[in-house]
Amino acid sequence: MRVIEPYESALDDVPGAHPYPRSSRYHDVEIGVHRAADGTEVKYAKRRLLPPIDHDADETVPHLVSDGERADQLGQRYFGDSGQWWRIADANPVLAPRELTDEPGEEIAVPLPGGFPGGMGGPGVRNG
Repeated sequence: MRVIEPYESALDDVPGAHPYPRSSRYHDVEIGVHRAADGTEVKYAKRRLLPPIDHDADETVPHLVSDGERADQLGQRYFGDSGQWWRIADANPVLAPRELTDEPGEEIAVPLPGGFPGGMGGPGVRNG
């Protein structure tokens, strides 16, 4: 796991340094620019493609969803940051965070460190 140095994380607060903070799922996504007919430029995040995770190859651990659990709680529990719920969503076939915890008793996959390129944290890892 790559540790972000304090001076590097300070770049997240510099306007225009990059459009998404390092903790965002869109941080490494290429930014495109659409030029409207009137010349106005609109920046957008290009499509974010995920490599497949092999759930049988020790890249994930199972989690049994409890009644009343939320995606942000899972992000906090497994990554030490409630905003990291999207890492769990990426390892499961869901688009919306609520889909992770809609069905109590359902087993979902939680990615381990390195489960995705650029991944950080994971079960048993505390970040902050």
